[in-house]
Amino acid sequence: MRLGINLGYWGLGNDADNIAVAQEADRLGYAVCWAAEAYGSDAATVLAYVAARTERIDVGSAIFQIPARTPTMTAMTAATLDTLSGGRFRLGLGVSGPQVSEGWYGVKFDKPLARTREYVEIIRKAMLRERVVHEGANWTLPLPGGPGKALKLTVHPVREHIPLYIAAIGPKNLEQTGEIADGWLGIFFSPEQAEVSLEPLRAGRAKAGRTLEGFDLAPSLPIAVSDDVKAAADAFRPYTALYVGGMGSKEQNFYNRLARRMGYEQAADEIQERYLAKDYAGAAAAVPHELIDSTALLGPKERIADRMQAFADAGVTTLNLTPGGFTLEERIATLRTAVEAMELAGLA
Repeated sequence: MRLGINLGYWGLGNDADNIAVAQEADRLGYAVCWAAEAYGSDAATVLAYVAARTERIDVGSAIFQIPARTPTMTAMTAATLDTLSGGRFRLGLGVSGPQVSEGWYGVKFDKPLARTREYVEIIRKAMLRERVVHEGANWTLPLPGGPGKALKLTVHPVREHIPLYIAAIGPKNLEQTGEIADGWLGIFFSPEQAEVSLEPLRAGRAKAGRTLEGFDLAPSLPIAVSDDVKAAADAFRPYTALYVGGMGSKEQNFYNRLARRMGYEQAADEIQERYLAKDYAGAAAAVPHELIDSTALLGPKERIADRMQAFADAGVTTLNLTPGGFTLEERIATLRTAVEAMELAGLA
């Protein structure tokens, strides 16, 4: 099992710290550094900057939003980042959510599965440096009856195959991810309830005539080093409440549905009801401790090592960490403790 680091969003006041964190992760041997985007900083620019300031660590998009770019533009960006980084880029994709897709990009959030499949098909063609010809429900290349002609990518990526990941939550999306991607970017993954995600992923791999062998299971999870596990979990209550209660509408919140599938139906109802009523403190208080503890790494080094072993036993191949702490020193100390915990667990 390998370790990754999440930088999150750029432009929130800790940008210099983020570079220092990425550089320390690079020095410590972390496998990959991920950057996110929503409706602020874009991930591509951040990753180019991080790649220029690091030497060995991979850089990955977690995620490039599908409604934000045409598939050929994404292929261009992936090829360019792979070239600039010396073959260190990983392409993570996701459909975003209805509020961002329609409110920020002006793209209807309909048939996300079909749109993702078609998007990946075009990217795969472009990255093979074939002339891109495609006729689908969302994209037609080249447009018929005009001056357009089938073109091929002029940039040569360093690698023949750039790893492609999909951020997926729902069962059907998970199944499709297993079928068409090289890896999965997960969230709120619990080793004790691994089959909630792994069963559909495994079904998708079987559709493609494959197993999970060689497929990168890469969930993201918070980590906090502390002798007080409850206090460490409490620090992540607002984060969990935001996703379970406030991401999307009442009718379309994929994280809320995931919490339900994990057995937290009553809590998911209360968290969402309180969050949408703007009772943010109440929503955070309604988050079960077990939900946070099972989907994070909390406690002293020895307990974190035990939990890392549980994630490895569940099949996780890359643990993408979001270190808690308000200062750069705290975040870097957490990165170092995570490496020590991996060594203690015999997973390094």
